[in-house]
Amino acid sequence: MTDIQRHDTNTRMSQMVEHGQTIYLAGQVGTPGASVAQQTQDCLDKVDALLARAGSDKTRILQTTIWLADMADFAEMNAVWDAWVPEGHAPARACGEAKLAAPEYTVEVIVIAAKA
Repeated sequence: MTDIQRHDTNTRMSQMVEHGQTIYLAGQVGTPGASVAQQTQDCLDKVDALLARAGSDKTRILQTTIWLADMADFAEMNAVWDAWVPEGHAPARACGEAKLAAPEYTVEVIVIAAKA
């Protein structure tokens, strides 16, 4: 048995990879064309669901990278993020601007977490 487990894998990528006690999530995106706040919430809901499948949760997130299509949306994204992150469990985080896979996407969230 390998110590690497890949989940929801296709020819291009896996949505989640587990290695030892570490969980790596692919970039999560929200509903195309929705508001920045809604796309952020969609991303975080997907993160919650994937971490739960791996036996973890948002209190175990080690690092998060957030890509915004436009840094002008930073405050709107942060309002959702700040309400979601449990007090005392903020991960190391980076946020930058990038051209995302399609113009309808405004937010992408990438997470590395520890197993519970």
